[in-house]
Amino acid sequence: QVQLVESGGGLVQPGGSLRLSCAASGSFLRINDMGWYRQAPGKQRDLVATITSGGITNYDDSVKGRFTISRDNAKNTVYLQMNSLKPEDTALYFCSAKIRHVFATSSDDYWGQGTQVTVSF
Repeated sequence: QVQLVESGGGLVQPGGSLRLSCAASGSFLRINDMGWYRQAPGKQRDLVATITSGGITNYDDSVKGRFTISRDNAKNTVYLQMNSLKPEDTALYFCSAKIRHVFATSSDDYWGQGTQVTVSF
């Protein structure tokens, strides 16, 4: 059974920084793309950033230049460094991973439970 466990959320003032982590555990062959999404109250879940197993990144325009996604393949962990945080970044942040199991012909999508980020004075 695969689990994604996020950590690092919290309350921060505007202009501050936070670093989110998400570690995958369980039995699987390999992890392909990993990513971060966020969902504000009453809104849909939106893409924040993704990263391939080879390190190619993609960002939503709203976070470009402020957020950095990275991963440590040896630790099956993805990170999101968030700088210059704004109140509109407040949301529940979820990590995701496309995971390939042994003998499988395609990858399955997994999600973490979410970690709250609140940007406020």
